Formats: sequence, structure tokens, C-alpha cells
Amino acid sequence: MAVLLQILDAHKSYGEQVLLDGAEATLSEDVKVGFIGRNGAGKSTLLKILLDEEELDRGEVIRHPNLRVGYLRQHDPFEPGESALDFLMRDSGQPDWKCGEVAGEFELKGAYLEGPVKELSGGWQTRVKLAALLLHEPNLLLLDEPTNFLDLRTQILLEHFLRNYREACLIVSHDRAFLNATCSHTLDLDRGILTLYPGKVDAYLEKVAEERDRVVRANAAIVAKQKQLQRFIDKNRANANTASQARSKAKQLERLQTEEIEADEPTAFIRTPVVEPRRGPAVRCQNLSIGYPDHTVATGIDVEIEHGERAAIVGDNGQGKTTFLRTIVNSLAPVSGEVKWGYGCNIGTYAQHVYTTLPPNETVQGYLDYHALPGTSMQSILKVAGAMLFKGAAVKKKISVLSGGERARLCMAGILLNEHNILILDEPGNHLDVDTIEALATALLDYKGTVIFTSHDRHFMSRIATSVIEVRDGKVTNYGGDYNAYLYAVNREIDEGERARHATSKAAPGLPKTLTPRAPVRDERMVRKELSKNEKLIARLDKEKNEFNAQLLKETDPQEAMRLHEEVTRLTEELAAAEERWCELQEELESAS
Repeated sequence: MAVLLQILDAHKSYGEQVLLDGAEATLSEDVKVGFIGRNGAGKSTLLKILLDEEELDRGEVIRHPNLRVGYLRQHDPFEPGESALDFLMRDSGQPDWKCGEVAGEFELKGAYLEGPVKELSGGWQTRVKLAALLLHEPNLLLLDEPTNFLDLRTQILLEHFLRNYREACLIVSHDRAFLNATCSHTLDLDRGILTLYPGKVDAYLEKVAEERDRVVRANAAIVAKQKQLQRFIDKNRANANTASQARSKAKQLERLQTEEIEADEPTAFIRTPVVEPRRGPAVRCQNLSIGYPDHTVATGIDVEIEHGERAAIVGDNGQGKTTFLRTIVNSLAPVSGEVKWGYGCNIGTYAQHVYTTLPPNETVQGYLDYHALPGTSMQSILKVAGAMLFKGAAVKKKISVLSGGERARLCMAGILLNEHNILILDEPGNHLDVDTIEALATALLDYKGTVIFTSHDRHFMSRIATSVIEVRDGKVTNYGGDYNAYLYAVNREIDEGERARHATSKAAPGLPKTLTPRAPVRDERMVRKELSKNEKLIARLDKEKNEFNAQLLKETDPQEAMRLHEEVTRLTEELAAAEERWCELQEELESAS
């Protein structure tokens, strides 16, 4: 398999923080790699190095001369009044039919394709950026948290595309469900070292856990053996008859060494409020309409959520999930109808915007002291702070210097210090690393109160949701099944849409065929003669490519590997051209016969 990029003896530090410590990895063509690691491990820094936006302190990155890197842009590249189709044509230089073809992979059509792109929601704008990225035909895609803020349907569309995408990908994500669905290999950055595993992320994490358990068991056996030998030595070394045996056992003891187990990185420990279980409806919406003075989002809402439920609010971006949550917690007045909460409901709210509006000059300890129940001891406050990784001097930090992840954990800690029996969580996983999200999911499974939440993390949703409420097309309805059933239904809907689109494209060939005039029909004998030559050429090129690939797999010299890769690239291009010509000859043969 041809090598696109090699990282050799890479070192990178910021002050005392070591991100890369002799890290090495090789990325090959056609391989999709899920890139994992804790927050702050250095994943984004490594991507910047691969994009030539930062330099290594020491080491090198060897790139193939024909490497074409595609990177999903986070900034807004659109011009005022420009449609998505106009942008795609301007950005890629491709004709409208080609832009429309790629845009169709992400269901960009009609007003979404031809209307002002700046008026689209963030999720739809991301679809436009992905289409633009692919129109440049990169052979290595770099995607940094591509599922953040994407609705479920966009995530699934991206999954479907990546599964069929024939080029290499390096995808940074905390979403294990997304990585398992799209990536065949896993790259882990831990304590400055890169580990490339030829398998999916779940299999890799299971292997890491099994290896750690193996070392723990082996160490326990070695320690037991060491104690046994030491007892024999202590008992027999002073005895002339057994002293030689004691010396032999001492040498054996010296050879017994335990394997070092690196200490785990600190992980948040989340404890939800201890509340009494309740029965009956927690909240009831009756003939409710939600929205704003100039725009109604949804009408006729009759939804009831029972005490003890963990209700997932789902729907595409821009459909009104957050509007619905804001309405039921009275931060937004209903357009009409009413929201009724049950007696004794104590509501705690965690919203996307909360941690961006925290008092900047307040300290971590001061914020938690203010939000704790009256009479809460400072020891209890510091215990919750420590569980959310604010330990020692960290509790004296001002909020103004906290990262997004730290602010999110601080807001969560403030909620946990109260006695809420209703938790409203709007995208609780954003800005939290995978371990903290896992800790939150585990805590919510033990929580005896009611949870109403939104999330883009399917692993998180499938773990904790007991019911699903969908906001779609101006309606809010209880789906009536669990999250996995809802996920299956959405996948089936998208599959049917893709089949219908592909069937339409086959039944009515697109613009490119009408733009390319067909060659005059030749004699059938001449066509068969060229077809025979073409088939021999394909066989020869395929054999040569396989031979070079076999050599490349065994090659250890980077320069020779690059030369072999160039040969494989050349043969791949020639083979693709020959196969395309074979298809043309087959069509011509059908026309001639």
C-alpha cells in the first residue's frame, strides 16, 4: 500500500508541556484512520503540523510530492448574497453540473443549493463546506471534530459518504459511534507517543484495557512469587546446608521484575444530586406553539414527559430543539398554549450559552460557593470541584482564564451542588472530552430524577435515552421508541433517499453526458480489436501495480518507499484511465451491435 505521509521522531513542546515525544506514524493511501486522545494531548497541534501551519521542534514529516491535503475549514468562506452553488463553482472552479453532483451527496438541492448560503443553519453550511472540500479532489482528508454541532441526518450523510470515499482520511473525533462507522484504523496520541492500530476504535480501546489487565495480573503473580522467594531466602540463608539454595533463589529474585504501569490521567468523577424518585407527569405541554414574535417554529404540541424519564430531544439543526427547551423552562414565552410542571419540580439547566456568560472575575471556588445550597460546607464544595478536576490552586483560578472545557465542567459542578430533581441539558457533551462525557453518562444512569436533553453524540444518546421526542417540520412529537430504534428509522429514510436519487440519475443521465459529444459509431470489429488490446493493458498495469505494492510493504528506507509510491501512483492513474476507456468501449460496442 502506497505511503502518503510519514511522521519520524517528532518532538513538540510548549514550555513544560510535552505534546510529541519521538512520535512516529505512517499514513497510507485508501486508509481511513480515527485519531483519538484526551483533550490537550496534542491532536490539533499535530494536524497544524501536517498542514504546515506549525513546525516541529525536532523530527520530520515526509510528504509524497503528489499529496493533496483537504482540510475542513471552520471559518466562514462565503460572500454576501452568494448561493451555495455559486460558492461551490467559485471555490472549486468546477462546472455547475459537477458541483450539483457532489452537493447532492449531502442532499443540497433546491433552495438549499440555490438560495443565499449565509441564511442556512450551521449544519447546512457545514454540508456546503464538505462539498467544496471534496470538489478539490484531495487524496488525504483531515477532519477535526467534523460531527460537532452537526445534526443526526448530516452526521449519517457524512458517514455514508466517507464509507464510499476511496481516498485516505485522518479524522479527529470524540464520537466513537462515528469513528467506528467510518474508520478501519485507529491512531492514538498518549503522552507524546503515537500508536497506529489496524482496527476500529472500540477494538483498540478493548485491546488497551485487556493489555492493562494482563500487566496487572502478571505483576500480581510476580509480586506473589517475589514474596515466596524472599521468605525462602530469609529462612535459609543462615543455614549452611541450604545457603547455596538461598543464593540461587536470590539470583532468581533479582531477575523477577514487574512491568511498569503508567498512572492514569485524571478523570472527572460526576455525582448527580441525590433525589427521591417521583411518579406521574413531570411536565405537560398542551396545545403549545413555540417560536418568536416574528416567527413560529412549531404548533399543536401535546407532549408529556414522566418523572424518571431520560427524554432525548432530537431533530435537524434549525428545526427548534433549543427553542423547545427554552420554552419549557420559561426562558422563552410560548406563542400560545401552556407548559405545566408537576408539583415540587426543582429544575437545573445546563445550556450551550451558559458557560460563555460566566462572571469573568469570579474564581472557581467563589462561583461554586454562590451556586451551592445554603449551608453547604466548603469541604463539600472543594470535593465536587476536585471531582471535576479543579484541584489545589486550580480552585483559585479566575473564570476569565478557563478553557471552554473547564468552563463547561464548572457549570456542571454548579448544578451538581444543588438538589435538582429535573435536569435540562442542552448539548452537555460539547467541550467535554470523551472520558468526562462517559463519566456524565454513567452518573445519569444512576440519577433518580428526570433528564431532558439534547446531544449530537450518538454513543451518549444511545446509552442514556429512555424516550425520544422529535422536533421536525413544525411539529414536536413523542417518537414512541428508544434512541436506537429512532436511529434505525433515520438511517432507513436516508438509504431510501439515496437509492431514489441514484435511480433518478441513472434513468436520466446528467448534464456532463449531454455536454460531451459521442464519438461516431465505428465498425464492431475495430471496437473489439481495441477492446482486446485494452484488456491486456489493464492486466499488465494491474500486475505491475501489485508487484510495486508488495515491494512497498517490505521497504523500510523512506526515500526508496517514496520512489515506489511514485511508481504505484503513476500505475494507478494509468490503470484508472485504461478502465475508463474500457467502459467507453463497452458502450460503443453496445451501440455498434
